[in-house]
Amino acid sequence: MAKKRAGAKRPAPQDFRSEALALALEKQDMAAVALALRNGNTVVPLIKPGPRDNPLDGGEVWTYRDPATGDVALLLFSDAKNKPANLPPGVGVYSPAWLRAFLTTHRDAITTVFLDIAGPHPMQAPPTELLKALEV
Repeated sequence: MAKKRAGAKRPAPQDFRSEALALALEKQDMAAVALALRNGNTVVPLIKPGPRDNPLDGGEVWTYRDPATGDVALLLFSDAKNKPANLPPGVGVYSPAWLRAFLTTHRDAITTVFLDIAGPHPMQAPPTELLKALEV
């Protein structure tokens, strides 16, 4: 049986944070948000978390479907603490490459992307705009 290294600890989901994205959202600066998404990780709610030892590996992403319209929204967070409690409890940390691939794959289904939907500084953008920001 392998021994754990002294002092080594796995990150807890509530520790997941993108400082650059949080600051960009606070300023409501779309250019800074684009830069943060292009260069840093994003917290994403999951229906089914990936392996506990590696929060960057796998998991099933949760999206919101409006029952009245059928519109699908992707929710992204600068900090796991900003995720509302009524969403699935799991979160993952995903790279800009993952976000680009996910939005590209689901561009016809996702109608909007919410960033920190419950605050403290929410923003909303169409997936096409985020894809443009990620490709620059």
